[in-house]
Amino acid sequence: MFKRFLTITLLAVCFSMAGPVWSYDSAMAESYAALFSTVTGAGAGKALHLIPPDVFMNKVKAKEPLVVLDIRTPAETGVYSVTLPGSLRIPMNELFTEAGLAQIPTDKTVVVLCMSGTRAAAAGTALRHIGFDNVHILKGGFKALAAYMGPKEANAPSTPQAAPQTAPQPAPQPGSTLSVPPYSPGWYPPPAPFPPRPAW
Repeated sequence: MFKRFLTITLLAVCFSMAGPVWSYDSAMAESYAALFSTVTGAGAGKALHLIPPDVFMNKVKAKEPLVVLDIRTPAETGVYSVTLPGSLRIPMNELFTEAGLAQIPTDKTVVVLCMSGTRAAAAGTALRHIGFDNVHILKGGFKALAAYMGPKEANAPSTPQAAPQTAPQPAPQPGSTLSVPPYSPGWYPPPAPFPPRPAW
């Protein structure tokens, strides 16, 4: 009885380990070999269509016709996003749908970006693989761009904004001892400063 149990167990283990033989798509591998054939040596980044933040900002300042494609999730773009005219926001999971691909222009440089550049590298490479040769990838994503620009310039609007209008000062009621403080528009004083940190 034990010998039969052991034989069945060993056969089950052998069959479970054998599994199907793995294979890859040779036609797809050849197409990727052609895509990456120029990616060698010091020019690898350029061959991959990577754009460093300084080159990207120079293109923006020179007003070169380019479209920034932000592929982050709606939750991410809800916090902050690209404010350049003509920017696109297409989440990566919707990018390769017919509707998503139809939005990508072919007559301008398209710069794909995400938070760190990882998703942008994957999406940009795939877009180039299906025929969008005008697609480039912002190297390092938003993190690298913010580090290059600094927080003040990174968060500044891209177009001059009108000066914010201040609320009209309410007039105190006759006989009232309340007055509008001179340091704030309206009735509320500015918030108190944070207390100093303890020196531990």
